Amino acid sequence: MQGQNLVTNNVSVVEGEMAIISCRVKNNDDSVIQLLNPNRQTIYFRDVRPLKDSRFQLVNFSDNELLVSLSNVSLSDEGRYVCQLYTDPPQEAYADITVLVPPGNPILESREEIVSEGNETEITCTAMGSKPASTIKWMKGDQPLQGEATVEELYDRMFTVTSRLRLTVSKEDDGVAVICIIDHPAVKDFQAQKYLEVQYKPEVQIVVEFPEGLTREGENLELTCKAKGKPQPHQINWLKVDDDFPSHTMISGSDLFIENLNKSFNGTYRCVASNLVGEAYDDYILYVYDVLTTTPPPTTTTINAFQDSRADGAPQKIDHAVIGGIVAVVVFAMLCLLIVLGRYFARHKGTYFTHEAKGADDAADADTAIINAEGGHNNSDDKKEYYI
Repeated sequence: MQGQNLVTNNVSVVEGEMAIISCRVKNNDDSVIQLLNPNRQTIYFRDVRPLKDSRFQLVNFSDNELLVSLSNVSLSDEGRYVCQLYTDPPQEAYADITVLVPPGNPILESREEIVSEGNETEITCTAMGSKPASTIKWMKGDQPLQGEATVEELYDRMFTVTSRLRLTVSKEDDGVAVICIIDHPAVKDFQAQKYLEVQYKPEVQIVVEFPEGLTREGENLELTCKAKGKPQPHQINWLKVDDDFPSHTMISGSDLFIENLNKSFNGTYRCVASNLVGEAYDDYILYVYDVLTTTPPPTTTTINAFQDSRADGAPQKIDHAVIGGIVAVVVFAMLCLLIVLGRYFARHKGTYFTHEAKGADDAADADTAIINAEGGHNNSDDKKEYYI
């Protein structure tokens, strides 16, 4: 802020730190400089301090500058300070001191310590007793999130800010840090964080331990069910879908062993794992080949290798689209054949005429009928007969 020849600056200072107040004169003509507090009490008159407050100290005095420090600043020191130059008329310039109060350590709280996947949780972050009010930002890992903030005004223009973050968690969020970042002019890199603990149902995978290639008659089969979840699955069960296990089957925990394979053992073998959150399963479709088979037939190439890990328990569905397409093609071909045959017969339809003499039916005998028929074609009616 500037008068005719007098210059000063506004000051922002953190509570408890030091503020520097500067009164500068341009083209001074030996006029006296003095500094007044917000109550217009003289702090310094030239280089003399009439005010009995030892926190004010002279930093520099000259004809062009009066520089004063104020240590251990408190909220009561906030206000407008006056630089005064004794001229005719006197000149004044004003320096506003703003005291910043940093918030206390952020308080981070969560509604639940442990959350199951797919559920919503709420985390609150509180920045208490700051001036001005703090701004709270959220991060989940490196992803910014939006919270809902409320501001409460206290005394002496002090504020407490609380931000609530609601989010739905997945198993990928387990162990991820949720960070509350406090943005305030009095502090930098002020934050608190909490690591999410997410429980999720098992992930199941069946691994073929033996054989390495095709499953042939007379060989053995060894399967291992690998399941992980949080908490760790407490139960793993084997079953054969829609059938009983072969008599040569042995089950030991997560391992399934079948001796002396034959084609009657074909089918779907399922491993089911469960924990407190839920259950999931994986299927292995067994197809036993002849002993001499070296490569699977084209139609069964994928059967032996099929493994489908399902966490939602959805059953398999037969694809009827192929069957429907074949039926449609057959019906279309039959319709085309009927149309072609119909057009063929229509083109080969014929007519012929018989000429019977008029009155021949009334003749007394055959000779008379022949005589009456001679030359009688012009007077006879045409009779049409059709053949196909």
